[in-house]
Amino acid sequence: MTGLLLENKNAVIHGGGGAIGGAVARVFAREGARVFIAGRTQAKLDAVARDIAAAGGTVETALVDVFDQQAVDAHADAVAATAGSIDIALNAVSVMHDQGTLLADLSLEEFMRPIDGFLRSLFITSKAVARHMGHKRPGVVLTLSEPGAKLAVGGILGHGVSAAGKEAFSRLLAAELAPGNIRVIGIRPHAVVDAPAAGSYTKELFGQTAAAAGQSVQEMLESGGMVEGTLLKRLPTLSEIAETAAFLASDRAGAMTGTIANLSAGALVD
Repeated sequence: MTGLLLENKNAVIHGGGGAIGGAVARVFAREGARVFIAGRTQAKLDAVARDIAAAGGTVETALVDVFDQQAVDAHADAVAATAGSIDIALNAVSVMHDQGTLLADLSLEEFMRPIDGFLRSLFITSKAVARHMGHKRPGVVLTLSEPGAKLAVGGILGHGVSAAGKEAFSRLLAAELAPGNIRVIGIRPHAVVDAPAAGSYTKELFGQTAAAAGQSVQEMLESGGMVEGTLLKRLPTLSEIAETAAFLASDRAGAMTGTIANLSAGALVD
C-alpha cells in the first residue's frame, strides 16, 4: 500500500492552467493520478505541468476551447484512447461576469453571461467525459460553485443564479450517472484568499467591490466583509480546495454523490 489517494487514476481538468484548476492538478498528480490538463493558454498550462513534472508526477497538456464542443469531445476521446479510461473530471473554467450591479442598472447580457457561460461549459465537458467513465472503474465528476447559490444579497443576480444552476446540474447529473458507477459531487468554496496571487480572474472580478470599500482586492479577501460573514473569520485557500477535491475524487469518498462539499468557511451552514 502506497497510501496514495488517486493511484492509477486518470484525471481530466478543464481550466487546468487556472488558480483552482492548477492547484487541484498538482495535488491529483501528487496523489498518483495521471493528469490531463486542458485550457486556452499554453503558458499557464506549461507552468502547472512544470511543477507537476518537477515533483515526479505525470501530466499532459492540451489547448482546448471549452466552448467548442467538438474540440472537447475530441480531447476526451484522445485521453481515453491514450490512458484507457477517464476516472476523474473537474471543470474549473472561469467566466468573467458582473458582481455589484443591481437590477436597475444590470443589462440582460451581463445577467446571462455567467449563466450561459458556466452552464454551457459544464454541459459540454460533462457530456464529453461521461462517455468514457464508470462501469468497472468508478468515475467521478467534480463541479465548482459558489456561496452565491444560496446567499440572498444584492448585486449578484447573474452570479447567484449561475451558481445555483451549477449545483442543480450536479444533483441531477448524479441521478443520471449513478447506474453507470459514476459519482457527481459539487465543491462550493467561498472566494479564495490566495487565488488572485495565483493569477485568478477574481483579482479583476472583485476590483469594483474592493474599490467601493476603499480596499485592495487582497485586503478585502483578508479582512473585508466576506471574511466577516464567515464563522471562521477567514476565506478558504487553494490548498484546502485541492486537498478536498482529491479526497472526494478518491475511493475513500465512495459513498458520496449528488451532494455539495461546503468550503465556504461557514458563510453558509447546511
